[in-house]
Amino acid sequence: MRQVYLDYNASTPIAPEVRQVMLPLLENDFGNPSAMHQFGKNAKRAVEQARTQMADLIGANPEELIFTSGGTESNNHALKGVYDHYKDRGNHIITTSIEHPAVIEPCRYLSQNGAKITQVGVDEYGRVDPDEIEHAITEDTILISVMHSNNEVGTIQPIKKIGKLAKDRGILFHTDASQSLGKVEIDVDDLHVDLLTFAGHKLYAPKGIGALYIREGVKLSNFMHGAGHERGLRAGTENVIFAAALGEACSLAKENLQQNKEIKQLRDYFWGELKEHFQEKISLNGHPDHRLPNTLNINMIGRIGQEVLAQLSQVAASTGSACHAGEVTLSPVLSEMGVREEEGMGAIRFSLGKYTTKEEIEYVLEHMKKI
Repeated sequence: MRQVYLDYNASTPIAPEVRQVMLPLLENDFGNPSAMHQFGKNAKRAVEQARTQMADLIGANPEELIFTSGGTESNNHALKGVYDHYKDRGNHIITTSIEHPAVIEPCRYLSQNGAKITQVGVDEYGRVDPDEIEHAITEDTILISVMHSNNEVGTIQPIKKIGKLAKDRGILFHTDASQSLGKVEIDVDDLHVDLLTFAGHKLYAPKGIGALYIREGVKLSNFMHGAGHERGLRAGTENVIFAAALGEACSLAKENLQQNKEIKQLRDYFWGELKEHFQEKISLNGHPDHRLPNTLNINMIGRIGQEVLAQLSQVAASTGSACHAGEVTLSPVLSEMGVREEEGMGAIRFSLGKYTTKEEIEYVLEHMKKI
């Protein structure tokens, strides 16, 4: 049976160009980057080249980036590292109610260890109001953390406005850009971002590799203790192969940003065909304009998302509702957006990628119309 992959927001395949960069490091340049011999120097060169490639994607300096095991570690390091280092100045952190669990859970942990956490809500499109962020600021606020775009509905947040607000108030600003990198242009200076999260497996690199951008002058407590790797912030011998893979993925992303216009056109075609066929039986989740170019989150009204996907067994996609013992529960994101249960129970997220074809979209449309 033919399979169509439309779950790129969950994970991407490894790009062939990325795979090619990894192979020599598997076979030949296997040295420890801290070693002074040629094997070590070759590995070190690969790591630093990758750091430069990542920096080029976001308009940063290479020394402002450290490698991590992925987006979850980067978010944990940003939140816990800031709190631990700056808690003498204040203990208040502001975030939103629709963040990824990799932000929500560290905030919950910090709240049990002296931090005060404020979660700002969102509108019906999943977008936060910068004025609400401003109203939440107190004299004890040391960090604001708002995701660049939502992984579920694709809504892009007004990061530049929030970043400017944080900068004017002397508050550190972190954004989880895991879902946005490679899909929209990001410049850390333009956005006034102090900390930014990368995740390799959202960017056509392997799982298990990520990075954290830390603006020069920003101090974090160590996340891993040991030898002085990664500016002393994250001990442990560098994952050379995966670091090089992430670097190449970032380089490809910068080169291919224009490709996202084609992906958006394909997504919009998909949505147009669905609307024409299903009419009042379908609705859209997420902002109609401020949204990732690849993301289409819809409600099949009167249906249950899990059941629809079960009938679309040849299509890989995600649902925003869970059904247990006849009870349907909406995802926290849809609930925070105020999506009605009779709509949201039929939520399905289709996320397209660089390898999605119009033929595949036609195939999915054909099968959706049948069921």
